[in-house]
Amino acid sequence: MSTVSGKTVGITGASGFVGASLAHELSSQGFPLVCLGRSQCPVDSSFVSLDLGADFDVTEDLSSVDVFVHCAARAHVMDETLASPLDAYLKANTSATLRLAEQAAAAGVSRFIYLSSVKALGESTAPGEPFRYDSPLAPLDDYGVSKARAEKGLQAIAARTGMEVTIIRPPLVYGPGVKANFASMLGLANRNLPLPLASLSNKRSLVALDNLVDLIITCISHPDAGNQTFMVSDDHDVSTPELLAAMTRAHGKSPRLAPCPPGLLSFGASLVGKRAVADRLLGSLQVDITHTKEVLGWAPKARMEDVLKQCIKGVSE
Repeated sequence: MSTVSGKTVGITGASGFVGASLAHELSSQGFPLVCLGRSQCPVDSSFVSLDLGADFDVTEDLSSVDVFVHCAARAHVMDETLASPLDAYLKANTSATLRLAEQAAAAGVSRFIYLSSVKALGESTAPGEPFRYDSPLAPLDDYGVSKARAEKGLQAIAARTGMEVTIIRPPLVYGPGVKANFASMLGLANRNLPLPLASLSNKRSLVALDNLVDLIITCISHPDAGNQTFMVSDDHDVSTPELLAAMTRAHGKSPRLAPCPPGLLSFGASLVGKRAVADRLLGSLQVDITHTKEVLGWAPKARMEDVLKQCIKGVSE
């Protein structure tokens, strides 16, 4: 099997939210796949058993791979219970990533695409000051630290070995099958309670799963994608009330949002121990994808309104 580009693609995390969608799309486009992980790939591919939490050597297994996409990671956890979460994040997201990249370089992989996170740059942005591709690494939580250290290590490996490294930093990713806080918000929108959020004017960047997958595939073949760092989003930032209203309309209902001073909302959230949740609802986190669009000639195609309807349809089926 061959593609126009003739590239064989290796993937980790092919059973996950992003990786599974990526594997399906690559397969539909005719890319030969080598999936590495603890469970079989959801599409036809070569399969290599890999536990990122253990010592591993997959150098020989990667000998046929041209481009490697590393999606697997220990996901961000809001209510962490481990005594030393940083150690767990560093082991899974930093040490294992760099070990895998070293082996990919030794196997002759030409490009290593790393799915990082906007959290490598921080937790929030000031009005009119979105994170850019060249913003300094300034993570504020353990997950972000693990991603930032992996980025720095990968760039060192690229400089030493000649293997190209491409870093993609998504904000919150949503689409059919999304879980956690976004799924909770979809459920809240369906209940359509009168919520005191209308006064919020924050802005947050999101990226639809289809848009992220499209960018990853663009980076697989684009000649200028190597040794670059790309921000990604839908290129349409929304406030919390705008997002909740869009979700409510996707359910076929009219939004019921009332005004309330943001400071009062933040104070109330602190009283009930929900400050972290409030920070995400009330604060801004924006990314600038100008560099991504200019270097790759890429633009997001999926529209939030359509994707929200797909999310709801997927839950109801």
